[in-house]
Amino acid sequence: MAGNGAAGGDLAGRVALVTGGGSGIGEAVVERLTAEGCRVVVADIVAGAAASVAERVGGRALTLDVADPEAWAAAVAGIVADEGGIDIAHLNAGVATGEGDIVALTEAQYRRVMGANLDGVVYGTRAVAGAMAAAGTGGAIVATASMAGIIAFSPDPIYTLTKHAVVGFVRSAAMSLEGRGITINCVCPGVVDTPLVGPARERLAEAGYPLIPPAEIADAVVTVVRTGHSGEAWACLPGRDPEVHAFATPDLGLGRSVTGADAAPS
Repeated sequence: MAGNGAAGGDLAGRVALVTGGGSGIGEAVVERLTAEGCRVVVADIVAGAAASVAERVGGRALTLDVADPEAWAAAVAGIVADEGGIDIAHLNAGVATGEGDIVALTEAQYRRVMGANLDGVVYGTRAVAGAMAAAGTGGAIVATASMAGIIAFSPDPIYTLTKHAVVGFVRSAAMSLEGRGITINCVCPGVVDTPLVGPARERLAEAGYPLIPPAEIADAVVTVVRTGHSGEAWACLPGRDPEVHAFATPDLGLGRSVTGADAAPS
């Protein structure tokens, strides 16, 4: 869908919100959007990280727990009041459990990853899309999923669960947002060189597995915003341009492809 308030070649003057903006992919996206001329709000649960990045790029820092719906409502209301609205939102904040054994998974690990990776995207979309719809100017939402949202990733099944959920949410929410001029998509990176990789970095390096620079994912986010398309999952792999992942559509025996609201699961 084209013609929303954030799509197109020139992003100068747009107001952008980036969660998890204090490090990794989020920090790279903040830098890229700033270079594009956006006014960027850098949100992170770590106040010092948000403040450091915001100061460096001339943006605004916001301490935000993305798993808290009330915090989302207050944050978006504050951005609208101070900046006049939100044109672009990159819902990027995320964590991993680091636990491959489902039997050993703790309740604390489970709740933490669900809160950041899934609740943060749902609550964030609800709050940001509400503000965009109220303004009537449309906008663009991009969530950070993962290749673990497309393939099976056995080292962290719960992280994989959340990223599959983000992909499904984005593909399904696109239709309800379309009439409001809002696009929603997700990027699905392979292994990116961020703090989330942790101790696995050395093992990956020894195995010759290429890590993706965060700046490449930032480029992909801007590409996705500029397309004006919606409901897409963009695969981001080492040494390749980002591309839309083609999902297989099963034959439901209805004589047609069903992707909309008339397809109700049993």
